[in-house]
Amino acid sequence: MSILVGELAGQVIGPGLVVLPGQGNTLAIETDAGVVVVDASSLGHAPGMIDKLRDHTDAPVHAIVYSHGHHGYNSSVPIWQEHNAERGDPPARLVAHENVLNRYARYRETEELQLRMAAVQFPSRKPVPLDALAPGFALHDPTETFADAITLVDGSRRVELIWAPSETDDALAVWLPNDGLLLGGAATPGFTIPNIGTPLRTQRFTIRWAETLDRLSTLGATRLLTEFGPLVEGNAIAEQLSRTAQALRWVRDEVVERMNAGMSEGEILADITYPEELFDPPWMRPSYGAADYIVRDAYREENGWWDRNPTTLHPAPPADAAAAVLSSITDPQAVLDRVRALADEGQTQLALHVVDLLALGHGDEPAVVAARALKAELCNLRAGEVDPYVSKSCYRSSARLLETGPASWQRLS
Repeated sequence: MSILVGELAGQVIGPGLVVLPGQGNTLAIETDAGVVVVDASSLGHAPGMIDKLRDHTDAPVHAIVYSHGHHGYNSSVPIWQEHNAERGDPPARLVAHENVLNRYARYRETEELQLRMAAVQFPSRKPVPLDALAPGFALHDPTETFADAITLVDGSRRVELIWAPSETDDALAVWLPNDGLLLGGAATPGFTIPNIGTPLRTQRFTIRWAETLDRLSTLGATRLLTEFGPLVEGNAIAEQLSRTAQALRWVRDEVVERMNAGMSEGEILADITYPEELFDPPWMRPSYGAADYIVRDAYREENGWWDRNPTTLHPAPPADAAAAVLSSITDPQAVLDRVRALADEGQTQLALHVVDLLALGHGDEPAVVAARALKAELCNLRAGEVDPYVSKSCYRSSARLLETGPASWQRLS
């Protein structure tokens, strides 16, 4: 399934409850005060969302709730506000957790970095200039925030917002006690293992996510609308929430045990085997996140940046180090031949380790150029061997850069 469209897009899941075709399972909730929309979504999603909403109700949009602060989830707020203005309705309330403000401040400070990360993590078929991505990364500050929980709308259909730190520290869940419906948001992706430790993002704190799942489980929901996956009902809700929390705690415990024994991150990754009963359920698939991502995040919580290789403590400039390695190789063709042999044996990852002896070079010597081309082939092969979407994207984006020169993000423009 697409990572940008929810599984239930366009479906009615109850009286006055419509899943709009937005970024994920975007929910429209009819209340006594008007419609509450959870996430305005992207510029491309908004027109279709509004059309679908108006197929079901003429009530004004009372509030837009930010499920969390990631780019794209609420970049189309002005389109919704313009829709209200055209109808003669007052502007919608914009409601988010208070941590969204800090996130937006960071995103504004690192705007170009965010665009570069998006270009790598969500590559298009053809390269897109960074400035063309910028409109989709527009940030619109909420008009109201809360700390732990808030009743957004009371009356015949009560709408409560609950802080649910998980993928982000500003994530929230939407609880409709009259309906027994919980919209888990980023805390319950529904189609993948929790997205902790993803290669391009900040830490997501394994136990904090588990504690959020425990809190949501105590609500006693009879239906759970996941962010991208299915509508979960009945006893399956408690099972999904509790087993996910259990799996996260299992990872933390296993990492801690190995850290205490002196193992490095790489040694831990190589040593852990994940029990099927915790990691094989459909909501734990490595389709976007991955169990080894979570291991890395848990490791980072207790360790600094040093990978325990003394060579990396005070490294030489990359170009100088690459030149020194290259100068020590008397037969570059032998390296390339060994890389090709490993690839032919199906040892793509080992081939990547070896090809870097040449491919990290900064010059345009024939052996370096050939190694980059070969590494690009290996990256595309590796993309087909791994499951997580983010890993696939990083390999393919790296291959695209290597095909025309060094794999430097400075070349993304």
